[in-house]
Amino acid sequence: MEALRVRHAVGMAWHRPVFGRPGWLHVTAACYEHHPLIGLNQERMRAFCHHWLQVLRDASLELQAWCLLPNHYHALLQTEDETRIRKALGRLHGRSSHDWNVEEGKQGRKCFHGLMAKPVRSSGHHWATVNYIHHNPVKHGYAETRQEWPYSSADDYLKSTGRKQAQRIWREYPIDEMGRGWDE
Repeated sequence: MEALRVRHAVGMAWHRPVFGRPGWLHVTAACYEHHPLIGLNQERMRAFCHHWLQVLRDASLELQAWCLLPNHYHALLQTEDETRIRKALGRLHGRSSHDWNVEEGKQGRKCFHGLMAKPVRSSGHHWATVNYIHHNPVKHGYAETRQEWPYSSADDYLKSTGRKQAQRIWREYPIDEMGRGWDE
């Protein structure tokens, strides 16, 4: 019981997060101090995108939405085991960090800061997350429209869903305050 009081006193949840649950996850990670390490140049951005998408597809049941920016990324995926996703992305982060640090002569530099995997709580939360992920390049000023950013599933989503249906989903499932405090 004392451990619970200590956790609460320092602002932590009463319980530790449970990992390994099946279901839909919104996965996001950022470069350390939001430096644009992923997007140092177009070649690195393309290569990381290729490897990242392969990891996500291999470690998940379905990858529904994704967006890669120069300093962070988001993905909405379905998994049987969150731990598998975390480990696979951790290996990708470690391998990428090592390669980038060797390439830039900065051995020992920290490249990634954490990984968040937030469970999707409802159908509404699911569709708001799709909207949030696809809107991210616009939010951060990398693109004028969602579908013009090349490192995103937005264009494919629009083609497969149809403009009218995508607009309905955008109106019905607004992104509101999503990302405040952790995606800024």
